[in-house]
Amino acid sequence: MGIQTATKKYSNYINGIWTSPLSDKVYASINPANKNEIVGYVPSSSEKELNEAVSAAKAASRGWRKLAGSVRGDYLYKAAAILEVRADDIAETMTREMGKTFPEAKGETIRGVNILRYYAGEGMRKIGDNIPSSDSEALMFTTRSPLGVVGVITPWNFPVAIPIWKMVPALIYGNTVVLKPAFETSVTAIKVIECFHEAGFPEGVVNVVTGPGSVIGQGLIDHPDVNGITFTGSETVGKQVGQGAFARGAKYQLEMGGKNPVIVASDADLDQAVEATISGGLRSTGQKCTATSRVIIQRDVYEEFKGKLVDKVKEIKVGNGLESDSWMGPCTSEGQLNIVLSYIQKGIDEGATLLYGGKRVDEGELQQGFYVEPTVFENVNSDMTIAQEEIFGPVLALIQVDTLEEALEVANDVKYGLSASIFTKNIGNMLSFIQDMDAGLVRINAESAGVELQAPFGGMKQSSSHSREQGQAAIEFFTSIKTVFVKP
Repeated sequence: MGIQTATKKYSNYINGIWTSPLSDKVYASINPANKNEIVGYVPSSSEKELNEAVSAAKAASRGWRKLAGSVRGDYLYKAAAILEVRADDIAETMTREMGKTFPEAKGETIRGVNILRYYAGEGMRKIGDNIPSSDSEALMFTTRSPLGVVGVITPWNFPVAIPIWKMVPALIYGNTVVLKPAFETSVTAIKVIECFHEAGFPEGVVNVVTGPGSVIGQGLIDHPDVNGITFTGSETVGKQVGQGAFARGAKYQLEMGGKNPVIVASDADLDQAVEATISGGLRSTGQKCTATSRVIIQRDVYEEFKGKLVDKVKEIKVGNGLESDSWMGPCTSEGQLNIVLSYIQKGIDEGATLLYGGKRVDEGELQQGFYVEPTVFENVNSDMTIAQEEIFGPVLALIQVDTLEEALEVANDVKYGLSASIFTKNIGNMLSFIQDMDAGLVRINAESAGVELQAPFGGMKQSSSHSREQGQAAIEFFTSIKTVFVKP
């Protein structure tokens, strides 16, 4: 897994062909661990190339939807096998392009393999129900129809898992797709699409076009032949996606921000809570929509928890994700690093106490990367910026409360509602948390960042458009119910 300078130019994938860009304008993907290393070049595509991809997907749609679900599933099984063989290469590319450690990248890639296999099996599961008719001579049942062409807009933080968990259910239910990956991780996304190409998917069923959101993303939103848009990203952009899709009657699915709390009750196993808080908040450099951001602790265990937490955070090794002893890699880009540092400064300016970290890491070789120290604040009030806004970085805000009721009130006192966790041994505390926590994913005695592929995933409040991804729930977005009435 040696780092080598790569200057390969990658192409869009349209109608089963790796196409030459229409212009020489390209985007250089930079290694965030070493800003002098270029991982590869990807096209900064035009609306014309997007239109070609949508046209190809529309033309392929009729034939693809007519295939038996088991046949579509066979293509997914083939792609899974190829992705598994290429897992090390794709994971290394992800680490070099996005910054997360190689073990995390490898785990994400294998998760992509498992998602492919899970949805391949969906091709043999039922898609409707028999319904009794008031006419005794008639048969009535439901089936499902694919949307048609689905535009897939994905972020940089999970460049394998998120494109796959959006594209694959769309495909198994009979849709064709056009993927617009984040610029920052387009090389990784293209390598994933290479697996689909080698698996022999029919021309036009899977397409990828790289380029700026203002051109390719907006083009997908506005295109009259794109029947559905599935998006993961920021709240601001997500609302623009939803408004644009709604304006022309396209179906849309939005997964947006999170400001996820962990509650540490007075009866919690503090060692377990500390480990989960650090893992949930600081792995992937805190760049997860489900990352722990706020730590709400009952006052009678606060000092002991804080001491254990800070001691563990001090042990974290920050470094290049390809180095075996690195626990936390860099921020994905210089822009993201500056955002994180600006939030840390806001925390200080608004009166929070900086317990640990808070500075850019720039010693030795690390000065060429976008590294920041894992950061812990205390004396945080719920109305502070660092307690309200999504930072998307390795920053933990500690908040003291007296009671579980107060903890739940603080936990819900944000506009987001994606994930949340609690550490407690008391069944009453668990039940109160399950009932009263306004989040789409609640976890008990586990970190906030765990998402399982076979379970529905999505948020409440401003975290999503209230739809759900993954598991069998995915069928609800990627298909429409058709009621059938048959009378001889």
